[in-house]
Amino acid sequence: MFAISTMGTLAVLASLAAAAFGVFAGLALVSGQPGALAWAKRCGIAFGVGMIIANGLMEWALITHDFSVGYVAEVGSRSTPLSFTIVSLWSSLDGSILFWGLILGLYVLAFVKSVGSTYRPQLGFTFTALFAVCVFFAWLIAGLASPFDLVSPVPADGPGPNPLLQNHVLMIIHPPMLYGGYVGMSLPFAMTVGALASGALDAEWMRRIRFALLVPWLFLTAGILLGGWWSYEVLGWGGYWAWDPVENASFLPWLTATAALHSSMVTERKGALRAWTLSLILASFLLTILGTFMTRSGVFNSVHSFTQSPIGPVFLVFLGIGMLVSVVLVAWRIDDLGPDQSLGGALSRDAAFLANNLLFLAFTFTVLLGTIYPLLNEALTEARVSVGEPYFNKMAVPLGLGLIALMGWGATVPWRPADPSVLKSKLSIACGSGLAVGIIAWAIRGFEGGVLYPSTLAAAGFSTHLTIAELFRPGMERAKRSGQGFGDVFVGILKARRRTGAYVVHIGILLIAVGIATSSTYRQERGMTMSVNESGEFAGYRVVFDGFERDVEPHRTGRVAHLSAFHGDEALGAMSPRLNHYPTRREPIGTPAVYTTLAEDLYISLVQIDEAGGEVSIRVIVEPLVSWIWLGGGVLVFGGLLILSERKTRRRRKEDAA
Repeated sequence: MFAISTMGTLAVLASLAAAAFGVFAGLALVSGQPGALAWAKRCGIAFGVGMIIANGLMEWALITHDFSVGYVAEVGSRSTPLSFTIVSLWSSLDGSILFWGLILGLYVLAFVKSVGSTYRPQLGFTFTALFAVCVFFAWLIAGLASPFDLVSPVPADGPGPNPLLQNHVLMIIHPPMLYGGYVGMSLPFAMTVGALASGALDAEWMRRIRFALLVPWLFLTAGILLGGWWSYEVLGWGGYWAWDPVENASFLPWLTATAALHSSMVTERKGALRAWTLSLILASFLLTILGTFMTRSGVFNSVHSFTQSPIGPVFLVFLGIGMLVSVVLVAWRIDDLGPDQSLGGALSRDAAFLANNLLFLAFTFTVLLGTIYPLLNEALTEARVSVGEPYFNKMAVPLGLGLIALMGWGATVPWRPADPSVLKSKLSIACGSGLAVGIIAWAIRGFEGGVLYPSTLAAAGFSTHLTIAELFRPGMERAKRSGQGFGDVFVGILKARRRTGAYVVHIGILLIAVGIATSSTYRQERGMTMSVNESGEFAGYRVVFDGFERDVEPHRTGRVAHLSAFHGDEALGAMSPRLNHYPTRREPIGTPAVYTTLAEDLYISLVQIDEAGGEVSIRVIVEPLVSWIWLGGGVLVFGGLLILSERKTRRRRKEDAA
């Protein structure tokens, strides 16, 4: 019987061979060879199945504690709970690349299934580009980042995964979501290469590209939000975003992909902005490779990054090749796709989307510059500098404010040039709503946090009014004509899933924007030191220290402070922040206690326990509306799923008609 390491290596090599053969099958499809499409699909299936088998074998090795496998010896431990043992697949460098291969294999299988037997001129180049990406990652897994290397002598136990990754359940779902976004950008990239290399971009292929981009965008969105939530719930600092280089690495492709989703609607509807849209899609993929280099090269110091490894330079070379191919294709082939149709006037949705894209591009450049400038400066001058929150906040907040306002503008202007009188009527009411919200924010909070806070809420109120009004407008107009009730109007709204989903996404983003603006501007914080039965008061809350205990688990030891919290005379219940000590880490990892309401969070993190003196030191943070961020994230993801379901419904209708 073969050892797991041998079988895993063979599965990876089989995937590598299938991907390499798939490149030639794609080129044969370009030249019109009969049977090439069938062979390309077979190679895709073989690649996906090989990656599924390799990952399954690694999971089995982790669960059974087979320490003869190199990766298991690196991250496995008999004392680690089963749930964290399973997810330790993506807890370290080599396993994360193997997991990348699994996600890539699943995307390839999905693409093969969607292709069917219909030939399209773009397919040959698409398969070639997609399999080229597969070859690169399979080669990495088989060579530089091989997790299946044998260990001799075989250790009796291992150190376990990174303690930060086994301190909260969110780490079970956050990385797969982020990987779904990162890896998934390979598919729209390959389809864009197919369109450019073949010189063919019709509305149907643009719709396919947009759908292929929407799926990883949705995963990436969920991954970023879950990462912020994990940071808030685990790291104990009461924040969710710190403009960390690795956080920025995930944000950059999200910005360009969001811009591409908007401009692709103009390309699909009017045949305009072709070069712009395709360039944004190519850039989104390249930025995911840049982000992967950042997390795996060791050049950035971050809680999110892996240790330094030899694959960092390899990713840099792959990024350079991808950039070269992208630039050459756009410069060589963009004119062959046909002339761009003219955009509508300044008062059309075309112009709104173009302005939206320009702001997204400025946002991307701002974040990219602030992220890589310290690295470039050190390489050129050997002097270390840091670019922190003041730069990002100063530059990003005005851009974000402009994007918030444009959401409402883009929602209300039609695709054709708008009637100025009708538009004036709509905007005047919405401006009144936004002004009212801004005045209320000023009346409650004043200008304590500066003028940007009431301005942000005013812009959010303006856009929310227009978004909701536009969401219900077609249904209400039909109801007036036909005498339908509100229930019929609501059913009609749900049937138009793509349109409705887009507005729901915007509502989710507006909720997130309000939550970020309020929580970051009016956060309050205070440190307290108390003895048993003593209490401390802060921001209308009272906290009583009831005592502490030690919590011993197989993989860690926790010191827990038991507190009782009150808001005025209302008892909020027990809160138990803790410090967790792991054998492989000197510094403890905190788990804060959070009491959440829609209005604000009471957040208590444990700083220190003096067992001999019977004292506890805690940090108490009060953050208003922070729960709106997580609520808005749920609304946003729901809207994205509505859009995706519209595509499936349309396909089902076509099949029924056929």
